[in-house]
Amino acid sequence: MNRVVIHGENLGKSYRRGALQQSTLLRDYLSRAMKSPFSIFRRNKEETFWALKDVSLEVHEGEVLGLIGRNGAGKTTLLKVLSRITRPTTGWAEIHGRVGSLLEVGTGFHPELTGRENMYLSGAILGMGRKEIDRKFDEIVAFAEIEKFIETPVKHYSSGMYVRLAFAVAAHLEPEILLVDEVLAVGDINFQKKCLGKMGDVAKAGRTVVLVTHQMNQIRRLCHRVIWVGDGSVRLNGNTHEVVSAYESAMARGDNHGERDRAAGSKGRFQKWEITGQSTGNPYTVTTLGPLTVEFHLRVFERLRRGVHGVALYGSDRQLVWGTAAYNLDFRPGMHTLIYKFPSLPLRPGPYNWLVSLYDEDSEVDMWEAAPEMSVATENHQHSRDEWSGILNLPASFEIIAGVPGEQ
Repeated sequence: MNRVVIHGENLGKSYRRGALQQSTLLRDYLSRAMKSPFSIFRRNKEETFWALKDVSLEVHEGEVLGLIGRNGAGKTTLLKVLSRITRPTTGWAEIHGRVGSLLEVGTGFHPELTGRENMYLSGAILGMGRKEIDRKFDEIVAFAEIEKFIETPVKHYSSGMYVRLAFAVAAHLEPEILLVDEVLAVGDINFQKKCLGKMGDVAKAGRTVVLVTHQMNQIRRLCHRVIWVGDGSVRLNGNTHEVVSAYESAMARGDNHGERDRAAGSKGRFQKWEITGQSTGNPYTVTTLGPLTVEFHLRVFERLRRGVHGVALYGSDRQLVWGTAAYNLDFRPGMHTLIYKFPSLPLRPGPYNWLVSLYDEDSEVDMWEAAPEMSVATENHQHSRDEWSGILNLPASFEIIAGVPGEQ
């Protein structure tokens, strides 16, 4: 068996709610002390929450490990602990090898420096010499597709350009361990495919990859093993197919293991979603170009007299496909079904994600990236080559009329 390159024992990370919201300036501290002399000594029991709780794991050399789970489950916190960006509150972790991490767009980039300068800076952080970076320079620029902007400060880059360069640097400068968070959603579909291919190459070269993504198709394609993280703890650790299937089944049942329970102080919570109006029994797959209905189930705990509800549909490249909102809604406590009827959803086959939100006037009540993701599995009515297929999957008739109208 390959040697263990990542080892974590009983990892925990706690944060204090609201700790960053108060000013740390001396004058503000003194002002609070004058107004309430004893308040600075009081601690609220609800201030502390655990983003990670008693997480232990091992990753072997050359292994591709996937981390899955709902937003806020603790996946990114775990990667930050492993990459030494965040110090654990409890437990310990050790990594054997040079680590390249891509935890958020432009991690480690200096906004005032050009793309070229940031490439050399990132390489130096990884412990690489200038000649070693020189050998990879042209390959990185070509992969990132930013030849015309390599001398431009990265603060002027779009988010797509930023992530393309960041991934290209992280993947090409030959780290022994590559930690990748959900950042590839910024790129377009073709660049995502390039990234997946590159991560596959990295793994084949014997290097180690830990990948966080909500795209289960990417997990199935790349990962040897998967850890399901929920509510800061490891819920399941094992074979990719078994863990992903268990996760998707739990999401389909609305069984989120407490992750969608009422949060402290919450006035409402989305519980589940489903597609109705189709002959198929799968409530998360679009199989028809005809009419269908999408329903979101909402539980309200406290009355909302001026509620605001929004919904958005995103493609796998995180491109906004459709969105709308409703205002001045009166929600009484109890279950509510929010129903959207579509004459059709003529979308290109593939995975999609619904994002639903609920506000009480300007205060956020709940924001939910509906799970599981929606899959469009209709017949493809577009070009057979992916790069010439657009977002709309519209059937069209085609005919050729020979000659010019009116000629014999």
